[in-house]
Amino acid sequence: MINLRRVGLVARRDFLVTVSNKGFLFGVLVMPLIMTVLIAMVPKMMAHSGTQVAVEVALIDHSGAVTEALRQELDPATLAAARAAQARQATGQLGPAGAGVARAAAAAQPDIPHFTLQALPPDATLESQKAWLIAENLGKYARRALVVVPAAAVLRTDGGFETYALYAPRNLPQDAEGILHDAVRQSLISARLRATGVDPALVRSATEVAPAHTELVSAGGKQQTGQGLNRALPFIMGVLMFMGIMMGGQSLMTSTVEEKSSRVVEVLLAAVSPLELMWGKLLGQMGVGLVSLGVYVALGVLALLQFAMIGLIDPLLILYLFLFFLMSYLVYGALMQTVGAAVNQMADAQSLLGPVMMLLVLPYILTIFVGGRPDAPFSVILSFVPPVNAFIMMARLASSSPPPVWQVLLSLLASLVAACTTVWFAAKVFRIGLLMHGKPPNIATLVKWARMS
Repeated sequence: MINLRRVGLVARRDFLVTVSNKGFLFGVLVMPLIMTVLIAMVPKMMAHSGTQVAVEVALIDHSGAVTEALRQELDPATLAAARAAQARQATGQLGPAGAGVARAAAAAQPDIPHFTLQALPPDATLESQKAWLIAENLGKYARRALVVVPAAAVLRTDGGFETYALYAPRNLPQDAEGILHDAVRQSLISARLRATGVDPALVRSATEVAPAHTELVSAGGKQQTGQGLNRALPFIMGVLMFMGIMMGGQSLMTSTVEEKSSRVVEVLLAAVSPLELMWGKLLGQMGVGLVSLGVYVALGVLALLQFAMIGLIDPLLILYLFLFFLMSYLVYGALMQTVGAAVNQMADAQSLLGPVMMLLVLPYILTIFVGGRPDAPFSVILSFVPPVNAFIMMARLASSSPPPVWQVLLSLLASLVAACTTVWFAAKVFRIGLLMHGKPPNIATLVKWARMS
């Protein structure tokens, strides 16, 4: 008969020993705090730093039709309008709920470089401008670039249009290089349209469509949504479950091996039965996993509140996350505890731990694909196959097409049956393996132990 009081004492001891460890405190509490501070401070530190880059652009225009168009494209007002249009497009894709994310992304962008265009004579060459291009006696934030546009880049030949060439030293910033490429492309398009008698402004206005956000329609009415978050949420659920299980399960296996190798377990067995010790350690480390999972969920909720996106998360999803985590932890935690009881040192645990890790990593990876196809037969079938079903069902619940309630309840029942079966097997092995020393057993030996006890 199990004494619940003794189980509680063992669980409390294991929980307190683990959560008071400096490594756990750093991994679960300090690291997320550092990440939160960095996410909040880095955009403010990068935004509008006052270190605007000045880029001198030399242009060799053999077509004679690109110079003025490029000068207009590199005008500060044109570049500012283009960045504002990008911000509006990002807001439209995320929806009003994601406007905070769009603002934060825009704030993190560096200042727009200031371009100065110098038109060179058509007979100028790269060799004649090379010394100017790589000169080192420039200001701290001064950069240079050379653009060469052949005549066939504007006037079509039998082989089609040629392209331009951009030459720059190594110190040209990536954002300035990207802006320059975009500006030259737009200038070439405008020059080609003019050469055929078409107004570039008319074409541009006809091909620009104002961004719109997606609205979900449900029985409760319309709801604004952020598609980026919707696509990432199934994988995020998998990450949270994986981290929670690893945080508690790894500590459970390590503490069991350490206590067995140091003979501390023999002292513990003088006060509690093997079953009470197993349940106490399993529940204590489950508390460790719940703490780590709760910390990361709380940080996620705070981030959504910060960006005004909390309405995109169904509170029931968080409840399901904790329920499926408990079922999964009992399965994987019991398996890791079995491995810890069967070996004498951590080096011996690798061969037995390999299959367990494969069972844990496989559904974690599959959440990426299941989130995109939640109603596929493959996804539905795996929702009822322990021990991977918890990850698969959470990915489906977090997707844009959640499963019906009966499937969720059936998956929970399958997880409960799997948890009971795994804990029963672990108890059989734990009772024998805890006091066994010598050569580490294989999986067949563990099954034999379970049948003997």
